[in-house]
Amino acid sequence: MQYHSLGRSGLKVSTLALGTMQFGWSVDEPNTQRILSAAVAAGINLIDTAEIYSYWVAGNDGGVSERWIGNWLASKAVSREQVILATKARGPMPERASEGGLNRKRIFAACEASLRRLQTDYIDLYQAHWFDSETPIEETLCALNDLVRQGKVRYIGCSNYPAWRLTEAIWTAKYAHYAEYISLQPRYSLVNRAEFETDLQAVCLQYGLGVLAYSPLARGFLTGKYQPNLTPESVRANGVAEYRTEHNWSILKKLAEIANRYEKSIAQIALAWTKAQPAVSSLIIGPRDLTQLQDNLGMCALQLSAEELAALDQISKPIP
Repeated sequence: MQYHSLGRSGLKVSTLALGTMQFGWSVDEPNTQRILSAAVAAGINLIDTAEIYSYWVAGNDGGVSERWIGNWLASKAVSREQVILATKARGPMPERASEGGLNRKRIFAACEASLRRLQTDYIDLYQAHWFDSETPIEETLCALNDLVRQGKVRYIGCSNYPAWRLTEAIWTAKYAHYAEYISLQPRYSLVNRAEFETDLQAVCLQYGLGVLAYSPLARGFLTGKYQPNLTPESVRANGVAEYRTEHNWSILKKLAEIANRYEKSIAQIALAWTKAQPAVSSLIIGPRDLTQLQDNLGMCALQLSAEELAALDQISKPIP
């Protein structure tokens, strides 16, 4: 496992990061504990979660993923210093359903709740989950800056920001001498290129932000288990419908050709392409069992040739 500086920070993050949206959705707590322990044993040090995971599941009011991670940490399976805990604020939590933004009151309440659930006294990377058009960016950044000064948060980042808002946040923080965002979480994969590459990639490279690419396997589409006449049983099957296009089937075909050459899985080739992109610091994977985790880990020793990267780049270029 390789480690990379996350933006202009002191955090060294592993090539693969463990996403935890599936905990409390498609993974129960005993298997959550197994996946967490196996991931850290394999060298993964960044665990990414959010306060809302996974509120969309019947009987799940959100916070479940954080609670289960907290239980795992409390069990002393690993020391707190071994892991970089990343979580996110903003979402329709039941106890604050009318306060889903990034105003000062909401951020402070959300951070305290996450600290309790995670059973820790600090969060390594605290992220704004989505931008909030109703709250001035100055108020959001001031609140996050205060959390850093209080020692409850080490670094701050954001997710799902458009380029204009990210640039505004960078310059506002510089002008006010607040803590700055060190990272961005964008959706990024061979079938999701335009929304990151059009503007966000240049901003991240220019200002030295780390990039934590989420959904690098496009909800499982880039594993090869979906075919034109085959839809496997999956809790994410409905979310994959947008990827079932002729353009994307051709991407899968090229991935399969390269995978056969290396005797690797299609998923490993897809992950290797995303990791090779210039702005990317780490890939957030979401295995639902140890088999999927081990397959994803197989990507770490894989380096595609310049010709293979170019071929994948060419065939996956977004359609205007």
